[in-house]
Amino acid sequence: MAARKPVFNQHLLYDTTPLPDDIPKVKEIGASSAPLLSASFFIGARCRDYNDDFMQCKTENPGRGEFECLKEGRRVTRCARSVLDDINKSCLEQFRAHWQCLDNNNHQLWQCRPAEWKLNKCVFENLKLEKVIPDQPKQSTPVHLRESQIFAHRAIPRWEKPFVPGAEDKSASA
Repeated sequence: MAARKPVFNQHLLYDTTPLPDDIPKVKEIGASSAPLLSASFFIGARCRDYNDDFMQCKTENPGRGEFECLKEGRRVTRCARSVLDDINKSCLEQFRAHWQCLDNNNHQLWQCRPAEWKLNKCVFENLKLEKVIPDQPKQSTPVHLRESQIFAHRAIPRWEKPFVPGAEDKSASA
């Protein structure tokens, strides 16, 4: 046995130093990973410019980006919060069904495609935000629009179809 007595540090450390006045105040999002994953593509669609500014600031300030880029980071947080608020106002039922499915399936997106399609449709119709996977080759079907998911626990019912913006308009007018 070791002669040294165990020492446990159970104190919480808080930095009470206030932020400078030139850094805007923002309320934190306060969401767990499942709702953030569910809304991530919509956050990316609306907040792209803020995200790009933040990443550019981090690149230009290696090693000091955490402090130097607080203003840009707060803008990203504010924008993401507005997207989540809008989704909660317009598509709460579909949003909750999708993120709870993700939470129950270890965040595996392919297990929750039918709920995702309903959420995508609601968000597109109400907020005009579309889920687009960056750098997706034009000639291939995006993974979130495939009717057959290879690794899914169960097959997707035939009546469940992916939502493709503009596809319903073309079929209705034909």
